[in-house]
Amino acid sequence: MQFNSVLKYGVLFFGLLSLWAVAQITRQDYNGAMIEVLDQAPEEPTDDVIKSPAEWAKELSEIEYHVLREAGTEPPNGTIYKQFKAQGEGVYFCAACGSKLFTSKEKFDSGSGWPSFYDAATPESLDLDVDYHIGYKRVEIKCAKCGSHLGHVFEGEGHDTPTDKRYCVNGVCLSFLPTGEE
Repeated sequence: MQFNSVLKYGVLFFGLLSLWAVAQITRQDYNGAMIEVLDQAPEEPTDDVIKSPAEWAKELSEIEYHVLREAGTEPPNGTIYKQFKAQGEGVYFCAACGSKLFTSKEKFDSGSGWPSFYDAATPESLDLDVDYHIGYKRVEIKCAKCGSHLGHVFEGEGHDTPTDKRYCVNGVCLSFLPTGEE
């Protein structure tokens, strides 16, 4: 009985700690953050992209660095999500290294408040890794070329997609090339 009480209060503590952390993150200025719209395809890396934290900090905005390199999360239903929903056909690339990640063919509106895809552009585009950062198991999505954090993948949520998976991606991690701009 005592173990159950300790477990219950431990879960409650981690839940409150997570809510506090989210509140701190949402205080950051995500209002100016947008998915960069490209006018030509970036040069995709052929090898792994390895840089020091200082090099990444010079290349990425503060928000991009927080999400891509520190595994942060943007708030749901923000300006970035509205921009994502309005984008038509095209290709989504990693905002850090330019690697092709998703296409609009795999895009769907999950109602979650974050950009969602049911699959990657290619199986080689992403690395999946289990994380326990908020106290329970989740499958983290990382760019296969630069290791940047993109979001998490969830299965079995009942979405009407070919894979029954939701690749829940932070919009700040993406750049977008509309079809016809290649």
